[in-house]
Amino acid sequence: MNLGLMFDAMVVLPSGVGLTLTLTVLSLTAGFLLSVPLAFMRAFGRPGLSLAVLAYTYVIRGTPMLVQLFLLYYGLAQIEAVRASIFWVILRDPFWCALLTFSLNSAAHTTEILCRGLQSVPKGVTEAATSLGLKRFQIARLVTFPIAFRISLPAYGNEVVGMIKGSSLASTVTLLEITGMARQMVSTTFAPYEIFIVAGAIYLSLTSIAVKAIQLLERWLSTDGHPVRRRKARLRPALPDHEITTTPLP
Repeated sequence: MNLGLMFDAMVVLPSGVGLTLTLTVLSLTAGFLLSVPLAFMRAFGRPGLSLAVLAYTYVIRGTPMLVQLFLLYYGLAQIEAVRASIFWVILRDPFWCALLTFSLNSAAHTTEILCRGLQSVPKGVTEAATSLGLKRFQIARLVTFPIAFRISLPAYGNEVVGMIKGSSLASTVTLLEITGMARQMVSTTFAPYEIFIVAGAIYLSLTSIAVKAIQLLERWLSTDGHPVRRRKARLRPALPDHEITTTPLP
């Protein structure tokens, strides 16, 4: 193992972290914003709307993201009408193609995650909100969605981690994120072992940070951000199923 080459990789590869994070954050943000209305349609919409959303999520979740990226970047370029349209300015750019592919993929997965969360909200909660005179949009915004988001957060954390790792596919369309930089170094050094070990370590660091951030967000939401409740939440896992009680002396 060439430690000098690994040190060089530690210097070069972090320059691709910015593009990796940009693609990940923008994809997750766009996917989440798109998934919220889709999740409500999937969970509570009319049968036609729910079926249409299901068809979208079924196709996207059932096909590899790499295939979707190739179809968007290489496939659409073969259609004359696309090249002549105003959308060609975006679709000919690998960054926007990757971002669009990742966003649509994230939206499909997040839609199903939020849909399960929305369906898990107790019916009595929404009925209580209705009895208070809240309108449907107010119930969805103030009651149903916050509860569903808390329920869905652990599963959504997996989506965040998956998107960080999935962003490596952008290297297949010439983008120089972490994996793209690693492939470029390998093409000149012919030493894939050392370089990809460093690349894997960088991805591991990013996913570890994301997991920790999701855990902190879960803890914060479970205690409504109250500092005293946060301290209690940190102590609670030590005794998950028991209450501390005192028995009077005889």
